[in-house]
Amino acid sequence: MFALPRTGRLGVNVQLARAALPVLLRRGFGGCAGFSSTSNVRLPTAAERGTRSVRGFTLLELLIVVGIIGLLLVLMAPAFTTIKGGTDVTSAAYTIQGVLDTARTYAKANNTCTWVGFYEEDATATTPTNNTPAYPGKGRVLLAIVASKDGTKIYEDTDPAAALPSDRISPVGKLVRIEGIHLTDLGNPSPTPNPAPVPDTIPARPYTPYTEGAPFDHFNRISSDSIDTTRFTFTAQNYTFYKTIRFNPRGDAKINSTYNLKHEGEIGIKPTHGAVVDPNSPNVVAIQFTGLGGNIKIYRQ
Repeated sequence: MFALPRTGRLGVNVQLARAALPVLLRRGFGGCAGFSSTSNVRLPTAAERGTRSVRGFTLLELLIVVGIIGLLLVLMAPAFTTIKGGTDVTSAAYTIQGVLDTARTYAKANNTCTWVGFYEEDATATTPTNNTPAYPGKGRVLLAIVASKDGTKIYEDTDPAAALPSDRISPVGKLVRIEGIHLTDLGNPSPTPNPAPVPDTIPARPYTPYTEGAPFDHFNRISSDSIDTTRFTFTAQNYTFYKTIRFNPRGDAKINSTYNLKHEGEIGIKPTHGAVVDPNSPNVVAIQFTGLGGNIKIYRQ
């Protein structure tokens, strides 16, 4: 039988097989005639196969490649961190939007009033806290929805401040926890920005004259940094909510049960690292909702 010489390199075996193939074809494959051990097959010389031989990587080459990959990962890490931070803040904004939509829909469907409560505590807290605004904690936002059992708003807006009676409200859904964000005031956009900003971005959101409706003008923002409090608090799952948005059976929204919004209310969101707010992060989101109709829209940086 004709046998190809053994070698440690796959590339040489392939070349020897290619060199032998024409001879085998000329001799034919009938029976065993073409496979005599005396077959004279000329193998390519080292010079002929030198440029086509397979060569492995040296250790130095592998180390260089690994070093380049490591350098690229270091350079790309900040970009991935920014992308992840933006994704987290956007996800939080849609979660808050979902809670507001749920409360508004429930109020309209059941011909009653609902309240959405906002509370922010330190991200390291292990048990429920109950601080009054401005909330000193940062990094974990809790939201709860309660509804009036009898369809009324329980108190008139001019009534003395009091807590909503626990026997006259019922929870709607579960307590929602959002980690890694801080609710704050993002400031008002310019009424005439130049150049015109990109649609649906923070600078392009509607300009709201925050001085209208004084002395309650500051009530058209939900911010953990302000001392604004609702006239009528409520308690859910061991948390007392001092900042609220109330929806009536028509779906109209009021902040803190005191100021009937004629334009937009706003919730500003910034990312945190644990309990520390990142002041330089570009990942900022504003959630605006109208007083009449309670329509909700998200704006990103």
